[in-house]
Amino acid sequence: TTFSDPNFSVRNDGSIFALREGASLDEPVQFKMTASGPHTDVWETVIQLALMELPPPLQNENEVNHDSFEAPPPVITFSGHRMNSTKGLRRQKRDWVIPPINVAENSRGPFPQMLVSIRSDQDQDISIRYSITGVGADQPPNEVFNIDPVHGKMFVTKPLDREHRSSYHLRAHAVDMNGNQVENPIDLYIFVIDMNDNRPEFKNQVYNGSVDEGSKPGTFVMHLAAFDADDNTTANGMVRYRILSQTPHSPIPNMFTINSETGDIVTVAPGLDREKVSQYTVIVQATDMEGNLNFGLSNTATAIITVSDINDSPPMLTSRTFSGEVPENRVDVVVANLTVIDADQPHSPNWNAIYRIISGDPSGHFTIRTDPVSNDGMVTVVKPVDFEMNRAFMLTVVVSNQAHLASGIQSSLQSTAGVTISVQDVNEAPYFPTNPKHIRFEEGVPAGTSLTTFSASDPDRLQMQQIIRYSKLNDPADWLSINRSNGQIVTTAVLDRESIYVKNNIYEATFLATDNGSPPASGTGTLQIYLIDINDNPPALIPKESQICERINKNVHGVNITAADADTDPNAGPFVFELPNFPSSIRRNWTISRISGDYGRLGLRYQVYLEPGMYEVPVIVSDSGNPPLSNRSLIKVKVCPCDENGDCTTLGAVAAAGLGTGAIISILICIIILLSMVLLFVVWIKRREKERQTKQLLIDPEDDVRDNILKYDEEGGGEEDQDYDLSQLQQPDSLEHIISKPPGVRRVDERPIIPESQYPIRPVVPHPGDIGDFIHEGLRAADNDPTAPPYDSLLVFDYEGSGSTAGSVSSLNSSSTGDQDYDYLNDWGPRFKKLADMYGGGYED
Repeated sequence: TTFSDPNFSVRNDGSIFALREGASLDEPVQFKMTASGPHTDVWETVIQLALMELPPPLQNENEVNHDSFEAPPPVITFSGHRMNSTKGLRRQKRDWVIPPINVAENSRGPFPQMLVSIRSDQDQDISIRYSITGVGADQPPNEVFNIDPVHGKMFVTKPLDREHRSSYHLRAHAVDMNGNQVENPIDLYIFVIDMNDNRPEFKNQVYNGSVDEGSKPGTFVMHLAAFDADDNTTANGMVRYRILSQTPHSPIPNMFTINSETGDIVTVAPGLDREKVSQYTVIVQATDMEGNLNFGLSNTATAIITVSDINDSPPMLTSRTFSGEVPENRVDVVVANLTVIDADQPHSPNWNAIYRIISGDPSGHFTIRTDPVSNDGMVTVVKPVDFEMNRAFMLTVVVSNQAHLASGIQSSLQSTAGVTISVQDVNEAPYFPTNPKHIRFEEGVPAGTSLTTFSASDPDRLQMQQIIRYSKLNDPADWLSINRSNGQIVTTAVLDRESIYVKNNIYEATFLATDNGSPPASGTGTLQIYLIDINDNPPALIPKESQICERINKNVHGVNITAADADTDPNAGPFVFELPNFPSSIRRNWTISRISGDYGRLGLRYQVYLEPGMYEVPVIVSDSGNPPLSNRSLIKVKVCPCDENGDCTTLGAVAAAGLGTGAIISILICIIILLSMVLLFVVWIKRREKERQTKQLLIDPEDDVRDNILKYDEEGGGEEDQDYDLSQLQQPDSLEHIISKPPGVRRVDERPIIPESQYPIRPVVPHPGDIGDFIHEGLRAADNDPTAPPYDSLLVFDYEGSGSTAGSVSSLNSSSTGDQDYDYLNDWGPRFKKLADMYGGGYED
């Protein structure tokens, strides 16, 4: 493609570019454009460009003059010629072409605003109707663009926002009155021209960063970024950064700078010192239009820059010398306090102090602990000191931090100091040089024997001579005494190795040594006496009882016996077992054989038969001491018949208890008789139970005492009560109706003259379940039967006179004027009907 105007050029994709500036604004630029295809065809068209004048740069978005972008809509003439080099010009098929359309965003109108006029070169021959389709026309957002269907003028109906949508792709259609397509649809591209209507925005209003103190110039600190919604390919969206202010201005006002394009903040000067300034506040401004302060829009953010601590301040002791004192023999005591100054950040590894003793304490009596709050060094005694050995200590102490000093920082001379510790002399307790003290003695030494001298020493050699007194602190068996002056220990009783207070042949006692210092001090010592065993305990036979078969059994030949001796070797086993010579029957019937050094076997002699029973066999047992000790012991042996396993049978065990055959038979007969009596008693009980079940349930009326009121010799009558007529309760003048009763009738209450209730009939052969039902039904019938005793009539009691000399005592618990509700008597059944009528019926009577 070629242009006839030298001011413009076109690429192969159809894009038109201006080649130079300064084109005239007086009239539209019009030039002819030719295009050749792959063959020899050539098309020509005339393009007319309307030049728009750009507005001056804006101070802010409120000064945008959208009218300055308005220009007359381009007039497009559609014509097409087909050229042939041999036959000349020939009319070809007509077509129409629409250039891209640029629309400025945020236009103020008026709307609708015409953008372009679309025409077909056939509109002179036929009536054509124009339409557009696509997003913004007939697709959401609808009706942003429309077109005059007759004249082909396309309008925009509202302001456009590039940040919402930057371009639109529409298609223009040309049809005749019958809807037939006249031209092929043409693509329309509408580009929204960006305006500087958005300020740069920071994601955060406050940014936090840090930099080490002492950092060199050019050290990266932090990064800030602002976003501008405008087109970043134009100056509207190109953001530049700058620092507006720095607080504080120490050591200089411009300690930091910012990269105008990237937003990186770096240091530009040395001198960052956390001990002087620990934090900086930097105000950063972001401006679009490539940072043009006259036309660009701006926004600000705050950068908080914290100066991080490094160990550039060595700890310094506040004094070159420190002193303290400590009593001897004390531990965990703070004897001196070392104070230190460190300018680094408190409670950080750069500030925390570590103290070391580098000389003056070869035995390790002291250590220095750091106070976590004040960072002071506390000189503490961890090993007791002795005034008699060291009266003072001269320590050399050095202090450092947990973290190493920063590169190039030297330790201070004030990091080292001397500490003088004076030791105070105190009265120390006497001590026993040998503690515990071991001695050996044979048991059985008599009382009053001197065992040893258990003396103590006084460590206070530099004090005046002190007197030590001894006393006994613990003597479990109370066998010993100690001389108060010299510590000589003497026995007060015989020492016995077999005592319960002796453990593993050792008897232990504790003694106390006390001086006369101020204040007095005392120390303890332990004496351990190892008691050597002597043969002072005879052996004892074991077991005391046993059993043996009356005849020699091939499996069991006798009773195994042994002995127990409280002494130890060589005064214990092996033991010697013997039968005494008297009585002679012992050696005639029994024999003892040796099994081992500590065991023997007692048995019957061969072909000797003894009646079953209990026999006491004396045995003499001797130990191996020098001289040996003997003991005559009795073992109770039960002789009984045995089974094939050598175990006593039941009958044999009874016989061995000392009962004869007749006695055993008598016992068995008694057992049989007793069992028979028990059986007969059980049968009799069962029979009585069966008779009770078949007996009539109801007893004779004369024996029936249920629901009857019996007349006893009771005291009756009494004084009148309240306003009731009690004469009815006293002895009447005539007793004829009572005397006339038949003999044997004890009841004097009157039976009501009404029909009696019907009671249930008891079944002939009762069932256990039917008996319970029968009883409940009878009880329910009796409760509702007014003719059943006791009757609701007045009873006659023993007469005691017509009156009483005593006054009424009714005032103790009742009042003649009080009202009482007796209506509840109506709920108590027919037996209380009379009382309910008397008391619960009101005052009608």
